[in-house]
Amino acid sequence: MIHIPQPAASGPPRGVAGGSEPGFDRVRREEELVEQVARRVTIADVAERAGVSKTAVSFAFNNPERLNTATASRILEIAHELGYRPDPVARMLTQRRTGSIGVLTPQDLSVIFTNPFFGAFSAGIAAVAEERGYGLHFISPLHGSLSRAIHRATVDGVVAIGLTDDHPEIDEIRRAGLPMVLVDSATSGPSTSVDVDDEGGARQAAAHLIELGHRDVAVLAIDGPRAAGSGGHGVVERRLRGYSETLAEAGIDLPADSIAVGSASIDGGFEAFNRLWDLGGRPTAVLAMSDAMAIGAIRAIHQRGQSVPGEISVVGFDDVDLAASTDPPLTTVHQPVKGKGDAAVRLLLSVMEGAHAAPVHRRLETRLVIRSSTGPQSRDQGRQEVTAGRPKSA
Repeated sequence: MIHIPQPAASGPPRGVAGGSEPGFDRVRREEELVEQVARRVTIADVAERAGVSKTAVSFAFNNPERLNTATASRILEIAHELGYRPDPVARMLTQRRTGSIGVLTPQDLSVIFTNPFFGAFSAGIAAVAEERGYGLHFISPLHGSLSRAIHRATVDGVVAIGLTDDHPEIDEIRRAGLPMVLVDSATSGPSTSVDVDDEGGARQAAAHLIELGHRDVAVLAIDGPRAAGSGGHGVVERRLRGYSETLAEAGIDLPADSIAVGSASIDGGFEAFNRLWDLGGRPTAVLAMSDAMAIGAIRAIHQRGQSVPGEISVVGFDDVDLAASTDPPLTTVHQPVKGKGDAAVRLLLSVMEGAHAAPVHRRLETRLVIRSSTGPQSRDQGRQEVTAGRPKSA
């Protein structure tokens, strides 16, 4: 006899009292969720499920203090179940804030992230920004144009590093009315700023080499927009002034052919030293404007068959974590790199909150850290004589 299956009877499944099979409601809710996910869940969906108005849902996300705690929690729980997320653009327009802080740099990110200084500096910014609920938006030249990148950036405020107060892009930010803090710029002017005692640190580095008896000194200087339009107030100018004036006070010239320019990176320092050497430069000591450049110079010196510090001493600037682990460990000018990022973003947040009626300018201290990459001059090139006595310090 052939058995023909009969259609299932309507109503609750057999053996389930009251039509409530364990998991039946869960399955039905999952089906509803799948259906809602197939289309974008809206604020109206959340309001309907929670039995409240769309305004109440908005308050739960943006102004929870305007609802009682139980209602706000229930709305957020339902929103989470439905997979609802507020539209970021609409939320930005409603709150008139993006929740992002811009970090503006005139160099391409592909270059600047090779410099350990920028990683430490960004870590200082990120720690405070995340604590205060902000994300970071890195702004660098777009197709070669920093101005184009600025126009596309949607941020609540800007930390600009390596651009002076009179730079055209800084004027653009100012005209747009965006809160801003300059880093490594002038310590006076219409914009709040943070920098370090670059000139004093450079003086300490040069004086250290003079005390070790060095007469033939080369400088590896940072290239690029940091030095542009600065009127003598940029990082490069301040450090170069500290080096050259301290050497001059000891009767030592720093001719133009003793200054090689490169990017603030390991490769930049390697290439700059090699150019100097290929042009006949034979310094007994090198003052590099960044630790990354100093590390690159040490690599180039070793490849030239020279020893550090036996034949050539090297001094960096920054004191990044890597400086203590180079071969040999790097003598360098310490600046609070992470602390500078921390100070910059805290100042920016206070500007955004309207805490300062006038620009605030903070200058952080530098100090020389002596390690094994410097030593007494061992070669007598006979080009210059050091003036007796200790050179003046900053």
